[in-house]
This record gives sequence, structure tokens and C-alpha cells, in this order.
Amino acid sequence: MGAGGHAAAILERSAPDGRLLGLDVDPAALEIARRELARFGDRAVLVRANFAVCDVVAGRLAFAPLDAVLLDLGLSSIQLADERRGFSFRAAGPLDMRADPDLVVTAADIVNTWAERDLRRIFAEHGEEPEAGRVAAAIARRRVTRPFETADDLGRFVAGVKAKRPRGTDPATRVFQAIRIAVNDELGNIERGLRAALDVLRPGGRLIVISFHSLEDRVVKTFMARESRDCICPPHLPTCVCGHRAGLRLVARRPVKPDAAEVERNPRARSAVLRVAEKLAAA
Repeated sequence: MGAGGHAAAILERSAPDGRLLGLDVDPAALEIARRELARFGDRAVLVRANFAVCDVVAGRLAFAPLDAVLLDLGLSSIQLADERRGFSFRAAGPLDMRADPDLVVTAADIVNTWAERDLRRIFAEHGEEPEAGRVAAAIARRRVTRPFETADDLGRFVAGVKAKRPRGTDPATRVFQAIRIAVNDELGNIERGLRAALDVLRPGGRLIVISFHSLEDRVVKTFMARESRDCICPPHLPTCVCGHRAGLRLVARRPVKPDAAEVERNPRARSAVLRVAEKLAAA
């Protein structure tokens, strides 16, 4: 859900009868979204839940099958702006990074207790950090005498130990991304959420996913390619006519990316990638 911007646009365009089921694990985001969507009355139903179980929630609340599922992945501006959440390497708040405050493991737990080899692995796999080994080794040495407690402490430390400084981004960006993904099992939830979305969509329903970094988009691209590999219809056709067995049909072969005007209005959209697929009827 985030702050409810996409939801408001969907409800406006689906008036007067369209209904929306919004999920988010973050109670702070839901509180903001409820205020934003109050004008739509009972057309908007918001639930604190992970999108990975959207099929279960939709079934329980009699929303299934759905005409469309929109997954807006990654970190929200609400979380980034709240220093108490520890998502930003410039924040003086606690090293937390939990989107769902009920999760047990925090970023501080990972940084201060995980084995050096495991830190190196997540920095390389989840952050695509070229100096993963160097940073993991330095963190392991430092925490022996002084554990990491705040996000800005970790951010400054990572920036200080890296041999190379990337252009245009903070040196700690990839490390923070890796830790956040590990804390929230983001990639695992995307895999489960995509499958759940496909299961709960009606034939002809659309699956729309917005990703903000290459790891997210790779999972989405792979899933859509796998589920549509048997369909040979050209993307301009409104329905599948080839008769092949497949779960999805790609609406567009290439992802949609923001143009220069949108990036100027909203700089955080610069890395966004949108993919769309349509569910096929069972053979």
C-alpha cells in the first residue's frame, strides 16, 4: 500500500463500483493510507498482511477472484523518512530495518551476530557489493570491541572501509540494501507473492509489478518468462489464441520505464521498472 497513492488512482478510475483490497505489513503505512482513502468508504479495504499471502487474504474477505494485482515492491518513502526505522544510512536511529515491526531479527542482529562468511554472502548476493569480502571482514573486526547500534554509525563505517567510492550513490547503499533484503526476506516474499497473485487472479486478469532494483526485477522477469514460455501469441492480441498451456501472457515484451518528465517530477522513480502480464484461462 505505501501511502495509498496508487490505490487512490485505481479507485478513482474504477468508480463507482470498483473495490480495492490493500495489503501492507507496516502499520505506519496503513495508518497514512487509511486517511488518504477514507473518501472512498467501503470500496477500500485495508489489511495488515504480507502480499505473499494475498491469495489467502482475498479468499477470506470474498475478494477472489481478482481483476488485477499490483505489486509495488521495495522500500517506501514513509519508511525511509522515519529515522526510528533505521533504513537510511544517514539516520541516527536504531539499526532496525524491519518493515514489519513484529519480525524478530533486526539489522543490528545481522550485523553484530552473523558469521563473517554469511555477511559476505548477503552483501554479494543481495547487494551486488563488489567489496563484499572487505566490508564483511571489517565489520567482524569492529563489532568485537564496539557493536553497531545506529544506522548512521554503520553507514559511516562502511564508507570508511571501502577502497572505491561509487559515483552518484553513497558507498553504503549496496550494503544497506543487502541487510534490508535479508531482514525482510524480500526476495522470498516476491517469489511467494507472484505465485499467490497468479493463483488469485481471474482468467484475463492483469498482474502488474513495479520493481526498483535489478534483484527484484530479475525475480519478476524470470517468473513471468517461466509462466508465459508456452504462449506464442504476439503481445498486441487481446487474448491468447495459440492454445498452448501457460499461466501468463506477456502484455508487453519490454518493461515500462519512467520518461525524463516523470523522473524530474519524482526522482525516486528513476530506477522503476514496470512489467505487465495477463492470466490465461486453464487449458
